Amino acid sequence: MASAIIHIAVAKEINKELHMNEKELFLGTIAPDISKQIGESKVKSHFLTNKDSDLPNLEAFLDKYQSNLTNPFIMGYYIHLFTDYLWFKYFMPEITNSNDYIKLLNGNKIKCNKEELTKIIYNDYSNLNILLIEEYNLDLSLFYEDIEIPNIKFDEIPLDKLQIIVDQMGIIVENSKKGYTYSFNIDNVKSFIKLCTEIISNDIKTRLN
Repeated sequence: MASAIIHIAVAKEINKELHMNEKELFLGTIAPDISKQIGESKVKSHFLTNKDSDLPNLEAFLDKYQSNLTNPFIMGYYIHLFTDYLWFKYFMPEITNSNDYIKLLNGNKIKCNKEELTKIIYNDYSNLNILLIEEYNLDLSLFYEDIEIPNIKFDEIPLDKLQIIVDQMGIIVENSKKGYTYSFNIDNVKSFIKLCTEIISNDIKTRLN
């Protein structure tokens, strides 16, 4: 999945047209990843077809929540799922092939298993976070304060546990550092964020009109 900071950057760019409450939007944007923090499968939280799939079923989400897209939390959640869909559909295939190898920035390919691939990717996330926070001027104060639980009905995650993912995000940001990345070029990530912004914004316009 795309990193939380990438998700938030996409949400901020899209919100330049939506003008929704930014903190509520950001909360929805990180909410799906609470499943990992509470030891549950991503299948339900990310609307996956099954445990072997990475692509969220966007239509399944929309069938249930499209009428609530004007709610910032719901909109943020949708942006997260759509970004993940684009990430696995278009971005990740450029650097890895079914977890058999990962392509490094120097063009070399190294064989790795899923655990090794995940370690490399999350190391890159950590090193890119600071650059992305600065590039997109992200206000992350949400992650250093108590949150207000959204007053909505949502079945896929426990809303009363959202503070867990917020606190974890604060730790991730604190531990981020500028450093060497192995596979993710910052310019490519920025291009991905721009692509997501364009595709998702156009989709949202058709659904809100």
